[in-house]
Amino acid sequence: MTEHTSHTSASTTTADPDLFRPAPGAAPMWRMITAQAGMELRIMLRHGEQFLLTMVIPVLLLVGFSLVDVLDVGEGARVDALTPGILALAVMSTSFTGLAIGTGFERRYGVLKRLGATPLPRFGLLVAKTLAVLAVQALQIIVLCAVASALGWSPSLSVGTVLGAVALILLATAAFSSLALLMAGTLRAEATLAGANLVYVLMLGLGGVLFPTSNFPGPLEQVAGMLPITALSSGLRTTLVDGTFPALSTFAVLAAWTVVGGLLTGRLFRWE
Repeated sequence: MTEHTSHTSASTTTADPDLFRPAPGAAPMWRMITAQAGMELRIMLRHGEQFLLTMVIPVLLLVGFSLVDVLDVGEGARVDALTPGILALAVMSTSFTGLAIGTGFERRYGVLKRLGATPLPRFGLLVAKTLAVLAVQALQIIVLCAVASALGWSPSLSVGTVLGAVALILLATAAFSSLALLMAGTLRAEATLAGANLVYVLMLGLGGVLFPTSNFPGPLEQVAGMLPITALSSGLRTTLVDGTFPALSTFAVLAAWTVVGGLLTGRLFRWE
């Protein structure tokens, strides 16, 4: 019995000499990005402050300003005029404010330094964080659309308008994510925290979130129109309220911010 077992083991080793040989090397890029995106998503869903920023505040703004007539949002139902801007705010809160603050403190505590020692490149980290942000945004959109529908929201939906809205959100997410990582990868965590919250408050008032920027004076309207949050909120209003496909200039603004933010992030982002 012993001789037979020894003979079988020897035959197996001879037939397949690489069976137990280590094969060091990086995993495929898609697998590294998927694993990192899953970890980023779990961190975002467990963070109480980010949940307040991404879910509670947009819902409260939508319900409050839809039911209380304290802002001039134009003609038509208030919820119809407010919902596109609140959706844009939700996208920015996740892909810019929350991402910048979370990444900034990851950098401070040495998490990014350790990631920098792995085969995951900077581009892979950007893609992984963007994928996690998209997953959270999908949940945000479902919740906000359900709340808006309960308040009487009646958007102009068609295949074209839905595709236009999705394209705007994806492009805006890429723009906001690159800007968030640029801020988190170049500033101290405390400066990122203050700056991201300041931008959130300013964009709430200047980005066409609660009311169209056409109410602003001429020069201020032109400046506000170049902001990514304004392009997203106005584009979503065009799509969901007017029922028409967004103008190419809207996509051009978001694409320009995406390219500039992505290039600067790739060049200036520091892991520690």
